Amino acid sequence: MAALRRGSGAAPRLLAVAVSCQSCRPKASQCPGDGGHGQPRDHQPAATGRARRGADPGPAAGSQPLPAEGADTKTYLWARYHEMKKLVYDLLPPGVCNLLNPAAIYANNEISLGDVEIYGFDYDYTLAQYSNLLHSMIFNTARDILIEQFKYPEGLGKYDYIPGFAIRGLHYDVQKSLLMKIDAFHYVQLGTAYRGLKPVPDEEVIELYGGTQHIPLYQMSDFYGKGPSLKQFMDIFSLPEMTLLSSVIDYFITHGIEFDQVHLYKDISDAIRDVHVKGVMYKWIEKDLEQYILHGDEIYAVLNRLVNHKKKLFLITNSPFSFVDKGMKHMVGKNWRDLFDMVIVQADKPNFFTDRRKPFRKLDDKGSLQWDKINQLEKGKIYKEGNLFDFLRLTGWRGSKVLYFGDHLYSDLADLMLRHGWRTGAIVPELETEIRIINTEQYMHSLTWQQALTGLLERMQMYQDAESKQVLLEWMKERQEIRSLTKNLFNPQFGSIFRTFHNPTYFSRRLVRFSDIYMASISCLLNYDVNFTFYPRRTPLQHEAPLWMDQLCTGCMKTPFLEEMVHIR
Repeated sequence: MAALRRGSGAAPRLLAVAVSCQSCRPKASQCPGDGGHGQPRDHQPAATGRARRGADPGPAAGSQPLPAEGADTKTYLWARYHEMKKLVYDLLPPGVCNLLNPAAIYANNEISLGDVEIYGFDYDYTLAQYSNLLHSMIFNTARDILIEQFKYPEGLGKYDYIPGFAIRGLHYDVQKSLLMKIDAFHYVQLGTAYRGLKPVPDEEVIELYGGTQHIPLYQMSDFYGKGPSLKQFMDIFSLPEMTLLSSVIDYFITHGIEFDQVHLYKDISDAIRDVHVKGVMYKWIEKDLEQYILHGDEIYAVLNRLVNHKKKLFLITNSPFSFVDKGMKHMVGKNWRDLFDMVIVQADKPNFFTDRRKPFRKLDDKGSLQWDKINQLEKGKIYKEGNLFDFLRLTGWRGSKVLYFGDHLYSDLADLMLRHGWRTGAIVPELETEIRIINTEQYMHSLTWQQALTGLLERMQMYQDAESKQVLLEWMKERQEIRSLTKNLFNPQFGSIFRTFHNPTYFSRRLVRFSDIYMASISCLLNYDVNFTFYPRRTPLQHEAPLWMDQLCTGCMKTPFLEEMVHIR
């Protein structure tokens, strides 16, 4: 059943095809030369491609039928509009709104768990999921550091953390003080650029980037999300950082205080870093594990099940041993280390994966450093720092028999997949909320109608008289309103972390590139057999998708100007 649930996301697309096709069934003239849905008529002999090019083709295949004699195009266009709208809403069954399972695992690449012998894990936001209360604590502490240590205005103390203001994967342009969402093609999604806590008008954004929404490659993030002027916020801990950054800028702009963008960004980054590096955050969590750590019992179930099936387990984390030890004892029990073949703390990822210089150091049971040279990695022992090259040499754990899970696409997964051939699993906690929104009736109806309306716009743009142009403008305005509505369902400021309207986000692009599978939490593994094979759904490329709604809703081929262009052939 889990496999069926995972694959059920294809249903809206199939439904869209059904909706689309019904609109072209009654009118044989819409698909001249075929007997419905591309089936050749029995009495019509097939012609060779050469003969078709040389002969008068008659009505163009897939061309849009003209309005009935005596009818004006405006009436015709609105008739098509209302016909499509009725079909869309009539054919969406009630059960269509519960198609996706938030507890499913989704595959970017085919992977069989039966081939995986070794499972590796990050700790923070992978094994240990944290309460959102932690974000407020990080924000407040970093804000106070700015005021008390960096001597920022005391008025900043009036700003509190705003849950849901920012989303993961946003870019920040340091020189322009812009926080924004960028798609997979390096285009800023208009309406999602913020300076401080206020949106920047689309016209200003375009002007700032030289008359375009496009961000050149040389300005974009490097392999680890840090470009010369743009920084991408990729981990969940960055949510309070983005909110603090926006709050400070808002204060300075509101009070007319000039500031250097580079210094401000560095100060806030340093304040946030101090919360982590100086151990302040660790102390909060250790004092109240029950309040901050979520789903601990499920983590024990996952790890115990893997060990019972003879899988080897290891942990590589940047967190210190004392912190990890307390958290794992809370979730798994005092003998948690018996489940792992090895544990590596304060690993300094992503440098752990690329820098060969740092050797491993052993810790005793109390977390104190030992001085002996490490010639082997022993089961149940704790190691600090080190590097992946020594890890591979000492363990022999190479290639696709290793599956490593982490929440940070750059620091946890990128090097392992691209340089070392490990299989990778991304933990994306936001997935659960986003899928619940996708499963709502409001989202499903809005998206389906938006796709149909897009298809109408594409097909009907051939009508260029004044009244038809006005109709098309009204449709374009409605389409933009629907796009804004669906965006706001996820986040009023920035929308979904996975999409910028129709395109994937820059975050999605990296998610697909650096992970074989992704899921909301490690506990999703409990829904699948340990030998389960994940098969990614074949999502059509544009040239493979003649049956998508936006291409079928007003005709059977995406060739609206074929008749007019036939003389070129």
